[in-house]
Amino acid sequence: MIQPATSDPEVSATRACEWPAWIHAFAWGTLLLLTLVLGGISRSDPSRNVWEGWRESRELRRPAYAERVHINEVFRTRSNTWSNLAYVLVGLYVLAIGWHDLRRSSLSGAGYLAKTPALSLAFGLACCYLGLGSGLFHASLTRFGQQLDVAAMYAPLLTLIAMNVGCWVPRLKIGRRPHYLPTWPISVGVVVITSLLLLIYKWSMSSTTVLGSLIATVAVFASLNRFRSSRKLDARWLVWSSAALTAAVICRQLDLAGRFTGPDAWLQGHALWHVLTSLSLGSMYLYNRSEVTIAPDLHLQEKRHSTFGHQPAPHA
Repeated sequence: MIQPATSDPEVSATRACEWPAWIHAFAWGTLLLLTLVLGGISRSDPSRNVWEGWRESRELRRPAYAERVHINEVFRTRSNTWSNLAYVLVGLYVLAIGWHDLRRSSLSGAGYLAKTPALSLAFGLACCYLGLGSGLFHASLTRFGQQLDVAAMYAPLLTLIAMNVGCWVPRLKIGRRPHYLPTWPISVGVVVITSLLLLIYKWSMSSTTVLGSLIATVAVFASLNRFRSSRKLDARWLVWSSAALTAAVICRQLDLAGRFTGPDAWLQGHALWHVLTSLSLGSMYLYNRSEVTIAPDLHLQEKRHSTFGHQPAPHA
């Protein structure tokens, strides 16, 4: 069996037990603080509707999801709003992991993502952006909230694509002399610009088509990475991501059909869509984060062994 070039357990570090304690403290502590703040806001009793003056979305008067709409409350749909904290939690964890990678020296055998913390930081921010955008929409049911919600869905997927592009093309050769430029600043810039354009022109394109295309692109890269003989990834995270996404789609469709739970139930199908898609995004990140490079000499030995089989030692 091919072994990674190093046995350091922090090379891929995709198991929660391998992360420093401060990562968990940061993620859950920040989430708790945010929950307390939002809880206080949701219990406020303004003299007028806080969303008055905002342009309504169609879902305010004709809800697409099963949860009951409370027009005069700060959180007009409660479960579908609170469940977006799942995206934020994933984003906080990834931000902490990226900061951890940034502060330590690069390990031999670590994969591209572990060696490029800027992409982890970008993905963490993208997940927090998704939580903010989707949360604002389900809290307000306004047209701007819907625009931000849909556009924010694209950002984590675009960042995953940027990770894979960088993994395949980590550097660009500039000029005749051997000068190499890392591609991650270009990729992050493209993600930011594309996300902004998708937000501005959200209403002039099919969100189903854009989202489906981005998911398909991520899936193609994930499949291609399985065939890179010089690198090794933990396929279990890919399975978890696919399973969570499949379950999320089922819950969402049942909710749209009004066949999940009642309108006043805390457990809503679309809320589970938020939780399960956040798990899918987190698992896909960990799939890329699990990458380790294979030592060339060990890879060559493994290839020869698999091709020719075990040869007996010659007799004296």
